[in-house]
Amino acid sequence: MEFELDQDQKLFRQTLRSFVSEQISPVARELERGGQYPQEIVDGLKTLGLFGISVPEQYGGLGLDLISFAIAFEEISRGWMGVAGVLGSHTLACRLIATYGTEAQRQRYLPELATGQRQGGIGLTEPDAGSDLQGIKTTAHREADGYVVRGTKTWITNARHANPLPVLVKTDASTTPAHRGMSVLLLEQGMPGLVISKDLGKLGYRGPETCEVNLNDVRVPRENLLGGIEGHGMQQILAALELGRINVAARAVGVAQAALDQALRYAQQRRAFGQPISNFQAIQIKLADMATEVQAARLLTWWAATRLQVGTRADVETGMAKLFASEVAMKAATENMRVHGAYGYSTEFEAERLYRDAPLMVIGEGTSDVLRTVIARGLLR
Repeated sequence: MEFELDQDQKLFRQTLRSFVSEQISPVARELERGGQYPQEIVDGLKTLGLFGISVPEQYGGLGLDLISFAIAFEEISRGWMGVAGVLGSHTLACRLIATYGTEAQRQRYLPELATGQRQGGIGLTEPDAGSDLQGIKTTAHREADGYVVRGTKTWITNARHANPLPVLVKTDASTTPAHRGMSVLLLEQGMPGLVISKDLGKLGYRGPETCEVNLNDVRVPRENLLGGIEGHGMQQILAALELGRINVAARAVGVAQAALDQALRYAQQRRAFGQPISNFQAIQIKLADMATEVQAARLLTWWAATRLQVGTRADVETGMAKLFASEVAMKAATENMRVHGAYGYSTEFEAERLYRDAPLMVIGEGTSDVLRTVIARGLLR
């Protein structure tokens, strides 16, 4: 892996930085505190083609390399991590369909997903099944022309906009081990029985909706079975989550970089005992540690992206990147608050928003403790 971006990647990053500084950063605080859906920002993401970052070019997408993919999530998250969430679940849905869908499914969904005319999400988590996906209870009973789906999904980002919403179900609940009886069905808005029951309140990660989804005997056509073959859902989801971990790791780097930027700026502005607090060794040590850890997280994320790019199994590498970057984000957000002192606790400053957003990264796409077991099993394998 090269430690420098190529010219296309540098230009892509600069384009995103300009968009974030002009279209996201000036309005993030107001929209975030008001709990408003960032429609104008989302429209701007569509104009830039970012809804197509994980869609192959032949279907109208950007077909980005995965370092550029990581750059996109880092730069957007520097401005407002919540906005990156609109693209996060969407890119997973696109990845699933592009990699495992039938050609008919690719032709049907990917061109409109690439432009943002359609948005995607992903329905995995249930009230009693988060990290343990084999423990899901949502079932899909076969009928002559399709399936009848019954169950509940929760913590589903983009639920009100997702069309399609890939949902992990048990098509054969009696099979052992359980993963052999799991499949992914592509649910569409307007299907009778598909009910978005409520939006869930959150500490941070505001902007995109996060919902509970009730599946009340939803009839799904046979052609909406991802890939057309039952029993491969768990493998499909786990492979897609490798990309999801790059997404979350990059978001964590963006939050951590924003925290470092704020701490550097404030430390040079704030004066105490007749001088800027940046002159104090205690503050300098915090800044040095933050900067070192942010850069380490970024390079680890890029390394994991290159491993996934070449098509090898990358659960260990993406697990390492997501684990390390998310913990760095938590630490950087906390240290930024400490540098700000009392103002870090004030809603008038951005430090408190980063402090509320950072915890999502140590939970989403696998908790830190679960990822430690993934990494350890990979090493032992």
